[in-house]
Amino acid sequence: MKFKTLYTFLKNDLDLIEQELEKTVMSDYSMLSDAGLHLLQAGGKRIRPVFVLLSAMFGTYDIQRIKHVAVSLEMIHMASLVHDDVIDDADLRRGKPTIKAKWDNRIAMYTGDYLLACSLEAMTKIENPLAHRLLSKTIVDVCLGEIEQIKDKYHVDQSLRTYLKRIKRKTAILIAASCQLGAIAAGAPEQIHRKLYWYGYFVGMSFQITDDILDFTATEEELGKPVGSDLLQGNITLPVLFALEDPMFRIELEKISSDTTFEEINPLIERILQSDVIEKSIKVSDQYLQKAFSILEELPSGRSRSTLYSVTKYIGKRKF
Repeated sequence: MKFKTLYTFLKNDLDLIEQELEKTVMSDYSMLSDAGLHLLQAGGKRIRPVFVLLSAMFGTYDIQRIKHVAVSLEMIHMASLVHDDVIDDADLRRGKPTIKAKWDNRIAMYTGDYLLACSLEAMTKIENPLAHRLLSKTIVDVCLGEIEQIKDKYHVDQSLRTYLKRIKRKTAILIAASCQLGAIAAGAPEQIHRKLYWYGYFVGMSFQITDDILDFTATEEELGKPVGSDLLQGNITLPVLFALEDPMFRIELEKISSDTTFEEINPLIERILQSDVIEKSIKVSDQYLQKAFSILEELPSGRSRSTLYSVTKYIGKRKF
C-alpha cells in the first residue's frame, strides 16, 4: 500500500497546498526561486502538511486558514534538508542533485535561510500568539538539532540519550509541531492539541529511527541516495550505536573520516546487517509507535483519528 492511498480524501487540499508552496518559494531573485522549485519538484510525501490537515479536523476545519500552517511547517522541513545536505556534503536527495551540488554551498545556505523566512511569513496569516510562540520554539529546536549533528559527527563515544535528543530536534519536534499547530489553528481545545503534540512526537521518533534503519536495509533506488550514506557522513545512528557494543566494530568505526569511501565502509555495513542490531533498533521504534497508538485512543473517534491510526501503522511497517 502506498502512503498517499491512506488519505485520498485530502487530495484536493494537498494539491492546493502544493500550489501555495510553489507561490511561496518564488522570489524576485531567480536563483532563489529556481533553487526552491528544484527542491519542491524533487518530490516528497508532504508528511508534515498531512499531519497538519488531519489534526485540524479535530477543530473547525477551514483549508483557507489551515493551508498557511501546512506551508509554514513544510518550509521549515525543506530548509532543514537544504542545510543538512551542506553539513553532510550530500550530492543526492531523493535521487536528484541537491541544491548544494547543483549550485554551491553558499547558494544552498541562502536558500535554506530564505525558506525559514518564508515559513515565518506564512504563519503571520494565523493571528494566534500561542501558534507563533510554538513555531519559534520549533525553529530554534530544529536549528539546535542541526548544530548537534555537526558536533556529533564521527564521534563514536555517544550515548543513547544523546542520539534520542538529537533525533527529537532533527525530526520528531517538527512532526509534533505539525500536529499541534494544525489543531490550534482550527480552534481545537487545549487538551486535544496537547495530546496531538505528544502523538506527533512519538510518531516522529519512530519515523526517524526507521529512516536510520532503512539507511542500511533499503536499496539505493528506494533511498534516493547510496546505502550507508549516514554512516559515511559520520552520523552515529541507532543501529550503529548498538553495533558499537562490539569492540572490534568500534575499532573499525574509529577509522572512518571525511576521506573514507563507500567501498571502505561496505564491510561495516555487512557486519551491521549480519548482527542483531537492526532487530534491536526496530524494537525501539515499535516502543514509540505503541505510545503513539495509546495517545490516539485518548482522542475523539472519527475519520481523522482512524486515518492517523492507519498512517501510524504504515510508518511502523515501512520496508526494512
